Amino acid sequence: MSQLQAFSNSPVKASSIIGTKVVNPKGDSLGEIKEVTIDPRTGRVAYSVVSFGGFLGMGQKLFAIPFGAFEYNVMNNQYVLNVSKDRLQAAPGFDADHWPSMSDEKWNRELHRYYDSSPYWE
Repeated sequence: MSQLQAFSNSPVKASSIIGTKVVNPKGDSLGEIKEVTIDPRTGRVAYSVVSFGGFLGMGQKLFAIPFGAFEYNVMNNQYVLNVSKDRLQAAPGFDADHWPSMSDEKWNRELHRYYDSSPYWE
């Protein structure tokens, strides 16, 4: 394993993830990470909350995306999410004042299915 590979797999602070750009494989901007959620029972990162759309922070839609659905591009310091802008716009989202119940198993399973990601708890 090269030094760069080892570095890209090292633990990082949540604060260094928040604000990181999210792109699709073509490099199109999908938004940025606004929050990181952690499962308190396992200590694993469950979701990154990505903002998309809006202007000057107004009208932004938030998306909880399974953290395992991202690939980190260490060279560009960005997270790659293999979805199109259209698919992200159609994804289950929420606004900052109305977060979903992340303890709802049905919501969790549907979200992982939408992003074709294995549930982090299994």
